[in-house]
Amino acid sequence: MTDSSINSFLSMMKFNADGLIAAIAQQHDTGEVLMMAWMNKDSIRETLITNQVCYYSRSRQKLWRKGETSGQVQTLVEMRLDCDGDTLLLLVDQKGVACHTGRRNCFFHAYRDGEIVEVSRPLMDPNKLYHQ
Repeated sequence: MTDSSINSFLSMMKFNADGLIAAIAQQHDTGEVLMMAWMNKDSIRETLITNQVCYYSRSRQKLWRKGETSGQVQTLVEMRLDCDGDTLLLLVDQKGVACHTGRRNCFFHAYRDGEIVEVSRPLMDPNKLYHQ
């Protein structure tokens, strides 16, 4: 992508008051919804240039390169913008788990028949996910 095409794409986006836009990560080949995070213009630009997904961490107030400490990298296949311009869909190739809890995705609590049910177990120990 050229700088001009990235700027054109960014101009179509509606960022919130904090300069952020919601981003849903979905496994490109299975359709599995992996996670939701936030992106700003810098993280979007970096993602489009490198094809390695970069988010914006609200808690750390800085760019968060997915997998930089855990090794659980997301490679961008395609970035899509919704009809309202306020949500991104990232079609990714997820290496390993996407959730900091050690699960494949972040959506593991379900409300079923009046009860909250855990629908997936961790695939790896979350304490071993991050390098100190």
